[in-house]
Amino acid sequence: MKTIGVFDSGLGGLSVLRALLLEMPEARYVYLADGAYTPYGGRSAAQVTERAHRITQCLRQDSAVDALVVACNTATAMAIESLRQEHPDWPIVGVEPALKPAAALSRSGHIGVLATRGTVESERFARLRTRVESESSRPLHFTTQACEGLVDAIEHGDEATTRALCARYLDALRASAKTSAPMDTLVLGCTHYPFAADILQTLSGPAVRLVETGAPVARRTRAVLGLPEANTVVCGTPHITLLSTGDPTPLAQASARWLGTTVGAIHVDF
Repeated sequence: MKTIGVFDSGLGGLSVLRALLLEMPEARYVYLADGAYTPYGGRSAAQVTERAHRITQCLRQDSAVDALVVACNTATAMAIESLRQEHPDWPIVGVEPALKPAAALSRSGHIGVLATRGTVESERFARLRTRVESESSRPLHFTTQACEGLVDAIEHGDEATTRALCARYLDALRASAKTSAPMDTLVLGCTHYPFAADILQTLSGPAVRLVETGAPVARRTRAVLGLPEANTVVCGTPHITLLSTGDPTPLAQASARWLGTTVGAIHVDF
């Protein structure tokens, strides 16, 4: 049985873990929330990279995971290339805003992107955007918006603040558009944002399709591990270990709320 390590700055990576559980329910999972340093979106690239390397080393040595999923857009943008250089013999899968799937779905060619500032201002995001635009057979227009404070509101389960911030950033997204084409696709460019998908869908309207990255990441992880597609549904309690560098209680509560598990979380200090 394969063991897969998953980490995020906080709770948002549980949206990726949810997709992994659906894709590979038979695997074991070790999820680490870097609660002592969340959110990553407001931190420098040097800080995020240092944390990513420490977490990766600990998961590989202490938990003997067979592969690592960096379930954080900011950490992927800032650190995954150096992680792969340091661990060339080991599968490391990152997440990135789903610009290419969104481009395939959009009819108008106008795509909104909500993400952290660390993601939208990263060189990796700029390269991704340029590549998707250059590979498209038609003009595309991406309108991006950094969403300060939204991760914190989602993590704390503050629905009123989450709704207010979503409304503010969607208004800003529309106001900054440089095309008259209607925005018909919205990329959730942070792993926390799928947990606000109902709010975002209501505010955006039924004509806008929301796109997230969990399922493609799960399929990619299965492929790099060389695992076949599951032929049967695995019943019973999933094999999950939850770790947090901060208070472990919110992680256990979020797992119960978003994954339907009753797994206790353990505090780790590094």
